[in-house]
Amino acid sequence: MTIDHVIVEADGGSRGNPGPAAYGALVRDPVSGQVIAQQGRTLGIATNNVAEYSGLVAGLELAAEYAPDASIEVRMDSKLVIEQMAGRWKIKHPDLQPLAIKAQGLAPFGTEWTWVPRAKNAAADALANNALDGVPIPLRPAPSGTAPAGAAGGGGAAAALAGGPAASEQQKVMRGWGASSEPPTRMIFLRHGETPLTAEKRFSGSGGDNPPLSETGRRQAEAAAEYLAGLTPTAPAGGEALGGIDAVVSSPMRRARETASVVAERLGLSVVVDDGWVECSFGDWDGHTFAEVQEKWPDALNAWLESTSVAPPGGESFDACARRARSARDGLLSRYPGKTVVVVTHVTPIKLMVRSVLQAPLNSIFRMELRPATLTEINWYADGQASLTTFNTQP
Repeated sequence: MTIDHVIVEADGGSRGNPGPAAYGALVRDPVSGQVIAQQGRTLGIATNNVAEYSGLVAGLELAAEYAPDASIEVRMDSKLVIEQMAGRWKIKHPDLQPLAIKAQGLAPFGTEWTWVPRAKNAAADALANNALDGVPIPLRPAPSGTAPAGAAGGGGAAAALAGGPAASEQQKVMRGWGASSEPPTRMIFLRHGETPLTAEKRFSGSGGDNPPLSETGRRQAEAAAEYLAGLTPTAPAGGEALGGIDAVVSSPMRRARETASVVAERLGLSVVVDDGWVECSFGDWDGHTFAEVQEKWPDALNAWLESTSVAPPGGESFDACARRARSARDGLLSRYPGKTVVVVTHVTPIKLMVRSVLQAPLNSIFRMELRPATLTEINWYADGQASLTTFNTQP
């Protein structure tokens, strides 16, 4: 059975700092709350931070073994580990650097890093303390007979562990397409029209210049507006027809707002500006071509191409942009359930949305090309599934 998403809970501690140390880690099904796999082991003499990082590595290894295709949210009560793994704090201590590198290699693209209070990390803490106390820890705990409060029928990983039937990934997707009670939320992503920097293929992120549309870009926006105005209702198999456009949402950047204004005026709607859809910041690279960046920042460029957790100098990593875009998407799903929303944004957020829907490998984001003012359509269903309808469509 394929598991879509898991929570990794991890902790570690040292009785003496440094002193006898151990870690605890577990992988949890977020739907049922059941623990899929767990581990607690001693480390000998070590510091609290080494024990915490060791717990993180163990949790990610368990996730790779028991849920290899799942997206991951890591929850820890160590502010240090969470902030460092999220790329917001530097990793200066030499004992932590190799553990952090190993964790980064295990964490799949889009991993979420969440700090929680100690009281909400009690299970991982107990595993670490049990290891120090010599208490045997089973790798796969027996599932409880009753799913936790709020779990939907004890399905998912818990049902698999208990030997009960569980729907396959394909069956879940087909249920999403065939759902008749709730229509999907239809998001039509529109890349902004051309700017002078677009035509010259220069990096143009949220941290650099904020250029307006060129004359060509404005004509492209008008063509997109006409195309959207002419859309006819569509009816997914077994679902209700999706009518006209219900809302126009835009990145706050000038080129996106100008494109959105043209579209909204044609549709008789107002523009809702959402900071979550802003382009990734490319820092010192903004305004430069790829060739110029390759010449001036070769090492930084190679590191950026190899890992989405790496940000350009002074810029934003793809991981951070993905978290922001995912949060913006969830906000739209909450505000416009079953509606059709045009989202006027940029290359990076659109690529990240497509990649997440297709569950494509990491390097796929470097293999997508979006022309200015093109449309990409995704349907999100009430059961959490999504389908890519169109990509890079030129009006």
